[in-house]
Amino acid sequence: FSVLQLVEALGLSLTSSQPHTRARGVQLLSEVLQECYGNLTEREVEVLIAFYENRLKDHYVVTPPVLQGLKALVSGCVCTALPTGSAVSMLRSLFQDVHVQVKLDIIRMLKIHQNYFNESTELKGLGADFVFGFVQSMDGERDPRNLLLAFQIAQNIINRGYDLGKFTEELFEVTSCYFPIDFTPPPNDPHGITKEQLIQALRAVLAGTPKFAEFLLPLLIEKLDSDVQSAKLDSLQTLCAFNVSVLILLFSVVIVSLQVFQTSSEKIESAGLAALTALTSCLSRSVLNSDSEDSLSTFLDVVLKDCKHHLCEPDLKLVWPSAKLLQAACSASNRASHIIAASAMPSLIEQYNTRTQRFELICVSVFHPSMLEESVFLAFRQSLCSMVFSALSETNSSLQITATSVLTSLAQQAGLLLDSDIELAVDHLTRLLLTEEDDRVSLAVVECAGTLAELHPAAFTTKLIPRLKKEMFSGDNSSTASELHSRHAVRQQCLSALAAISIQPSVVQESTPVLLEVLSSAHTGNLVGFSVEEVVLACRSLQRIAEQVQDTEEAGRCFHDVIILRLLSLALQAALQGEGSSGRHSPLVEEVVLSAIVPVISTSCSRLQPMFAGQTLLKQQGDSWTQSQMVCLLMGCVCSLPRSVEVPQIDQLLSQLEEMSCSCSHPLSYTSAAKCFAALVNKRSQGDSLDSFIQRTMKRVCSELDSPSSPVRVQAFTLMIWVAKALLLRYHPLSTALTDKLFSLLDDADLGPMAAEGFSLLMSDSVDVLNRACHADVRIMYRQRFFSENSAKLVQGFNAAPQEKKSNYLKALSNIVNKLPKQVQVTELPALLSLLLEALSCPDQGVQLSTLSCLEPVLIDPPPALIQQLEALVSRLLALVGSPAMNVRIASLRCIHALSRFPILPFRARVLRALAQPLDDKKRLVRREAVQARGEW
Repeated sequence: FSVLQLVEALGLSLTSSQPHTRARGVQLLSEVLQECYGNLTEREVEVLIAFYENRLKDHYVVTPPVLQGLKALVSGCVCTALPTGSAVSMLRSLFQDVHVQVKLDIIRMLKIHQNYFNESTELKGLGADFVFGFVQSMDGERDPRNLLLAFQIAQNIINRGYDLGKFTEELFEVTSCYFPIDFTPPPNDPHGITKEQLIQALRAVLAGTPKFAEFLLPLLIEKLDSDVQSAKLDSLQTLCAFNVSVLILLFSVVIVSLQVFQTSSEKIESAGLAALTALTSCLSRSVLNSDSEDSLSTFLDVVLKDCKHHLCEPDLKLVWPSAKLLQAACSASNRASHIIAASAMPSLIEQYNTRTQRFELICVSVFHPSMLEESVFLAFRQSLCSMVFSALSETNSSLQITATSVLTSLAQQAGLLLDSDIELAVDHLTRLLLTEEDDRVSLAVVECAGTLAELHPAAFTTKLIPRLKKEMFSGDNSSTASELHSRHAVRQQCLSALAAISIQPSVVQESTPVLLEVLSSAHTGNLVGFSVEEVVLACRSLQRIAEQVQDTEEAGRCFHDVIILRLLSLALQAALQGEGSSGRHSPLVEEVVLSAIVPVISTSCSRLQPMFAGQTLLKQQGDSWTQSQMVCLLMGCVCSLPRSVEVPQIDQLLSQLEEMSCSCSHPLSYTSAAKCFAALVNKRSQGDSLDSFIQRTMKRVCSELDSPSSPVRVQAFTLMIWVAKALLLRYHPLSTALTDKLFSLLDDADLGPMAAEGFSLLMSDSVDVLNRACHADVRIMYRQRFFSENSAKLVQGFNAAPQEKKSNYLKALSNIVNKLPKQVQVTELPALLSLLLEALSCPDQGVQLSTLSCLEPVLIDPPPALIQQLEALVSRLLALVGSPAMNVRIASLRCIHALSRFPILPFRARVLRALAQPLDDKKRLVRREAVQARGEW
């Protein structure tokens, strides 16, 4: 059949005297059109449109299938065969013949409107008649689906430039009657319409055209007077979106100001400030004519009139709101910043001269990033500098902190500080560094010095660093206790300041020799008497410099040619000389100092100019690394090198590291050697050479581990676990053999607990080696891969292990699972549920806590397997409520809290009785968790 033949065949139904029979006939035709419209000719479409338009005059039960058919025609034929004029004709018929108020199927009619907008250019010909028809269509609508679509159509009417004519106010009224949106979607709403969608769609309509301004502003003013917070917030946000330059907006600033001054709500205040910024920005973009008034200046006059006098009143409570309004206006444009600064700054400067205590409020309020545009403060440069330096000389801590903040802001704007001002600033900062006892002031001064030194390094290299050096190296060991304490505080400030200012390479070249001299003085034990703590602080300052210094060839050469070699030299001298004649040890042999030196070398080798790393390494050949603990320095150097840097004589180095790992008795030494060995193996290129080396090492390690009488089993285990981690991270095939050996050691009488802890090392991120910052080969998702490959082995081993060894397996499981991402835990834990329940009964508190932390997220959305084990789970959790460890008690109570979502009735009385005990716990945090859990149960 052709479509017209189908119409003829349906003739008896379409012409029946029964409305429902006619409706069924039209329904069948419309459904056919939805399926096969692509074959229609223009003539067929023309006939069908005429038929449907005629049917719109029929009984109301026929209207829904007619709308369905028209929608099918518009959706399918509009680009190919829809006759010219059909869109206008259909829309006239819809407006004239469909009684929208009956609300039969308004959603279809509005969708037809939307399709016309998207595809047709004919509708503009209807002019204001179309607007009137649309207003009638949506009048009184309540369905959120229809409203959302209607708002979108109204926005199209505005955006496409349709002639609103005399129906402008009607269009505004029919949409604004829904403002502000008060809609809460029903539970499980299948349509997914949200309140935010309706708010945004309506706001786009109301703020979409200047023609609505005279109607919108009175509406917003009315809603802003409301006591409903959401109405105020929506009104301010709508005002913010009203992007039109009309002088009527001047009245809105008064309303915005009142909201900011009077509200106690942060949201309302934020929305009001955003609205002021938007209005100022809008007027800043307005085109100026030679004979017209400057709208922006007129607008800002109102803002300044509202705000300026508050800055000068004795009562300070309105200073902050006024300053925030000025900031909001300034942030809109450069021109607004200039206008406000020119008007407000003279009175603010005068305020400082008459009321010094206002400086903190004024400066923090006005010195906003938005006002740091070029030359905004240039006219007030001298007065501002005088204010800042005067405030730095005050004894008030808050005033000094504010002054450092303002000084930082001034320094960041070119032209506001002359060279003489910079030198004076350095003098003030130096004085405060050396004399100020307030930690807050000291911190602010250090931060300010760091910013200024990056912008003006010369003044700091010539003035600050020499002065700090002089203070650090003054005094002697014969001072009193109070003098030593004061000197330590000053040295601490100096060390922090040296690190903060060392960003530019020129500063680094002057500051790092001072820090190295601190280490040298401590090593030689001269009269100035640097303590171990001060030496550690000096190392941390060097590390901070290595992290923040600009990565240039100049900085790289300084670190690799001077600093690293000097550190290594001093540490080796300290190790080689042993005790002096006085029985004194050098502080540089202390483990805490060596541990602080390692990250300096590591950061330098991993970050700064890798081209120097190989050169640094070459200079180490021939040095004695057999002074055992010095191997940690080698670890800091070679473990951080980029993989592209070739380590000379690496086979020999690996052999020596292996020997030290397996034979040395000093923990720091053999652990550092094992880490260094593992890091080199991790970065070494794949191939037979690497495989054979690993296999040879494994053979030696396993030989020691398999001999219960071996005196170096712990050393061999340490090497094995670090090599296993190095291979696991890069997915090396030989990693399986090592991890299998680790599993077997869980049954070992001596090494079993250590093996269980070893799984934590495998799954954790390493801080000093084998991480991406040190250029290690780390593949993604290696934890998940290890878990999927080995979880079954763990379960089998646990089931086969004797009772006294089962705790090792539980601890290993806990260490593995606890390091997995939460989403992986949720999916994988059901398979391990029996072991987790056993782990809760394990006497090891670490295992208990780790297991509880794994269970808590799973209990939020429990799998069926967990619900089946509810009896066992409740029993074990209640037993832990009385644990001696506070953290275990808290974690168990949280899990019991989560269980309240389960089918709990059989356990309710039992749980409530058990929760009586923690309600009287001596720890407040435990009592709080118990109250929350008991309340839910």
